[in-house]
Amino acid sequence: MMPSLPKAFLAAPLAHRALHDLAEGRPENSIDAVRAALVHGYGIEIDVQLSADGAAMVFHDYDLGRLTHAEGPVRQRTRDELRAIGLVGAETHIPTLFEILELVAGQVPILIEIKDQDGAMGPDIGPLEQAVADEVQAYAGPVAMMSFNPHSVAKMAELSPDVARGLVTSAYRLPDWPLDAGTCARLREIPDYDRVGASFISHEVSDLSRERVHALRDAGADVLCWTVRSPSMEQEAREVVQNITFEGYLPSLDG
Repeated sequence: MMPSLPKAFLAAPLAHRALHDLAEGRPENSIDAVRAALVHGYGIEIDVQLSADGAAMVFHDYDLGRLTHAEGPVRQRTRDELRAIGLVGAETHIPTLFEILELVAGQVPILIEIKDQDGAMGPDIGPLEQAVADEVQAYAGPVAMMSFNPHSVAKMAELSPDVARGLVTSAYRLPDWPLDAGTCARLREIPDYDRVGASFISHEVSDLSRERVHALRDAGADVLCWTVRSPSMEQEAREVVQNITFEGYLPSLDG
């Protein structure tokens, strides 16, 4: 049976890349940003990338340059090498998924975005999905996984069939995406929802009027959105979605 998104994900807002605030010394996807989300009682959304030795690292970008004091692809460094790299704006390191799950320990829901490893939303995936599946296998708290890449979501259905899974979806406006026009046209219509056994989507907030989004919601899909950055944007989004992923302000826990 397809697992449903735990109800905890439809309650407290989800802090995008955890409750990050660089001015306060909390870089995105950092341990300190996760701690801050726990203090406030927010759910947590994080990203994972793969290390050279097959570990799931909590990090958004494919390259180290924007967020750390190092350069080069994340995937060319080992777990221990990445953990030794400091994040810009704080005295903290790139955490592993294991560290974050151990810290959260079921206190709030945690939504794991598996970053596309194919480069073109294609089928060249697997090692990162396996690393995530290995880490969540024994996790007892509310957890769910999602990806822009439908192949990744289908793989998680195979590896972690009891964990809720969803698609991150978008308007795929060109030239914002490093994809060909045909791939963008296909993905923006969310054709893989049923095939991959998804129970939710997290859709781009500026594209919530899309007919397909409403059709999925009306058919029983849970609909989240990314990324809300103000109370007014939240108010408008909540006319469509059941919960938000946010950054840059502190939304009410009451929704």
